[in-house]
Amino acid sequence: MKIKLLLLLFLVGCKDKLHYDVIIHNGLIHDGTGNTPYVGDVAIQGEEIVYVGPVLKGATADQLIDAKGKIVSPGFVNMLSWANESLLQDGRSLSGLKQGVTLEIMGEGSSMGPLNTELTHYMEKTQGDIKYTVSWKTLGEYLNHLEQKGIATNVASFVGAETVRICVMGFENRKATKEELQQMKALVAEAMKEGAMGLGTSLIYAPGSYADTEELIELARTAGEYGGMYISHLRSEGNAIDAALNELITISKEAKIPAEIYHLKLAGKDNWPKISSVLYKIDSARAKGLSITANMYNYTAGATGLDAAMPTWVQEGGLDEWRKRLQDPAIRKKVGNEMQIKQKSWENLCLAAGPDQTLLIGFKQDSLKKYTGKTLSEVAQLRGKTWYETAMDLVVQDDSRVGVVYFLMSEENLKKQMQLPYMTFGSDASSLAPEGVFLKSNVHPRAYGNFNRLLSKYVRDEKVLSLPNAIHKLTFLPCQRLKIKDRGLLKEGYKADVVVFALEDLKENSTYADPHHLSEGVEHVWVNGQQVLKNGEFTGIYSGQFVKGPGKK
Repeated sequence: MKIKLLLLLFLVGCKDKLHYDVIIHNGLIHDGTGNTPYVGDVAIQGEEIVYVGPVLKGATADQLIDAKGKIVSPGFVNMLSWANESLLQDGRSLSGLKQGVTLEIMGEGSSMGPLNTELTHYMEKTQGDIKYTVSWKTLGEYLNHLEQKGIATNVASFVGAETVRICVMGFENRKATKEELQQMKALVAEAMKEGAMGLGTSLIYAPGSYADTEELIELARTAGEYGGMYISHLRSEGNAIDAALNELITISKEAKIPAEIYHLKLAGKDNWPKISSVLYKIDSARAKGLSITANMYNYTAGATGLDAAMPTWVQEGGLDEWRKRLQDPAIRKKVGNEMQIKQKSWENLCLAAGPDQTLLIGFKQDSLKKYTGKTLSEVAQLRGKTWYETAMDLVVQDDSRVGVVYFLMSEENLKKQMQLPYMTFGSDASSLAPEGVFLKSNVHPRAYGNFNRLLSKYVRDEKVLSLPNAIHKLTFLPCQRLKIKDRGLLKEGYKADVVVFALEDLKENSTYADPHHLSEGVEHVWVNGQQVLKNGEFTGIYSGQFVKGPGKK
């Protein structure tokens, strides 16, 4: 026993005298496990963390960071990112970095691959303010393209079931044939082998909504064969949420795959009381051995398009066909009638929020950008038309789905969801910078403040969550779920994605009225061992990598 003790002391003494690339010294270490934090050091060598523990004595480093009084944690994981296009425009990912985000997970329903010629042309034709050439054909090629181009944060993606469906079936609203289903499954398998995290769906939007449960089970089963998970924007988050949740549970059970709910919410005041029954249903499924989990953003408003205010049947065939139908008087009358009535067959977020709580934030045409920041009711009044006629007119005139914010959720439910043991967090937004092309449209403030808001408002100020628990939900918990084995913890041998911040300095500056402002308070960020944020400023280093899912061998 004495010999072992002497050997241990000798090894510790040797370690203390080692030289490192970086030592983050004397910080309050939150290692991502949710355990009690402690004062200590973190050492980085190359891409990896090589020491985490008590304050080192006698060690040297090329860079010594004094973190006294600061929190040191793993980098944060954005479980729902729409940085697909924004990272092509600007690889700095400033709105994310300034909040401590080091991994952006994309792929809610649609993804940047696989692509065929028709879908490639459609992507290029329907681009908004951000313009880019589609030079890839598969999801893996796109993610490799980002890494080679240069990005400051890591990236990963689910393969979108909608994208796979369009590749095989176009925008048709019908059941897939056996042959088409086999083609879709082959595309899912290809994406999984390239490194996709699993299968993502978004079932309130056309043409993703045209897929039936049987089709989704088959595609999810293929993703599960490669160790992936199924993650879904439910077919309803409001009037028909019980049936939508039953579908997700069925897919998980039949495909034998873990399933996650994108941005769990109860949309519309009439649906807020359903929170108890929804959580009971999830808990019951979990108690039976199913892995059912969820993520969320930390605001009472969502953001999407005016397509979520119209029936999906009118959108069959894609944007051009949708706009053409909206110019037919008979079809307009039918669509307008449906938009005014509560539905269970499709999700009407504008009716759930109300046109006076529907904020217009993103237009493609310069002639319509004057309406940015106005509600749908205000624009309808200016134009002398009803809100539903105005919504249809704007889609036709803008040649887009038109970006909007819907005020839908309750603060009480928001806080209840945060405390769920299986809850993680995602911005459901792009990663931006308050400059250049990004200023042409407004965005939801969650793009700039989702993670900062969690830690400042709900942890520091309102104490809805403890800091160790919140950091666990931002770091190790999502990595466990995604089967990422070398990120999410401050642990020797793990990739050095590290954040240093002072809780009292965190400040969310983005608002609905004036969203383009970066958050404050995150001081230093390392991505794969390289410092990308120093004293709150971007360093010019692009060390982000394509983080591959469990199917990649």
